[in-house]
Amino acid sequence: MSEKRFGEFVLVRRHEQGHVAELVLDRPKAMNAVSTEMARSVAGACAALGEDRDVRVVVLTSSHERAFCVGADLKERNSLSDAELVRQRPVARGAYTGVLELPVPTVAAVHGFALGGGFELALACDVIVADRTAVVGLPEVSVGVIPGGGGTQLLPRRVGAARAAELIFSARRVEAAEAGELGLVDQVVEEGRDRESALELAARIAGNSPVGLRAAKRALRLGQGLDLRAGLEVEDAAWRAVAFSGDRAEGVAAFNEKRRPEWPGE
Repeated sequence: MSEKRFGEFVLVRRHEQGHVAELVLDRPKAMNAVSTEMARSVAGACAALGEDRDVRVVVLTSSHERAFCVGADLKERNSLSDAELVRQRPVARGAYTGVLELPVPTVAAVHGFALGGGFELALACDVIVADRTAVVGLPEVSVGVIPGGGGTQLLPRRVGAARAAELIFSARRVEAAEAGELGLVDQVVEEGRDRESALELAARIAGNSPVGLRAAKRALRLGQGLDLRAGLEVEDAAWRAVAFSGDRAEGVAAFNEKRRPEWPGE
């Protein structure tokens, strides 16, 4: 396993087997509260991972024992002037869009608190695995703002407009069992197994065609919000992008020869 730091608060681990990269939120003294510096580092790490053709899956994890991420650094925010806050906004936004726009499948491993911007980082992933200690929510209106890291758009796409409205307007925190029932998270696992389970899922995903994975994610994301006919055109374009690829040829050959494919990744 190799490691690389992006600034002080973000660590990327490259697992030797399986083409899995782990993006670790590593600001434990602040329960991973997202400061300007940390946001810039998350965006930088995502940009590097997106360009790495050897990466097939990214897992978003936390180094803190009791929290995934508690959201924006409100202590820092309180010290900013209005002009500084305006300048800081694109930097903060870049962290959330960085995760959202990763071209490969992403899995969030959540335990403890995932609140506000912390939950939005998880929502930016394709799949959320949470352990039984997880507490999620978007409490921004309780401090006079709104979810600004994608929450007002990503949450209703998961759970529907009315459910998202209730959760955002009430600012309530939701514990793991209810979060699983409502679809706020996708899997609820035993305490302490969120990272392990997320990495197991990532390894399973990473065994598939890297060309197919990127194309499937592109079709899923671009098709959201479109009517069925337009969505099927998005799907057809993605199919055409993979139909004549080396991965498709290798996948069909391996199936017929009853062996594991060796993906060329092109």
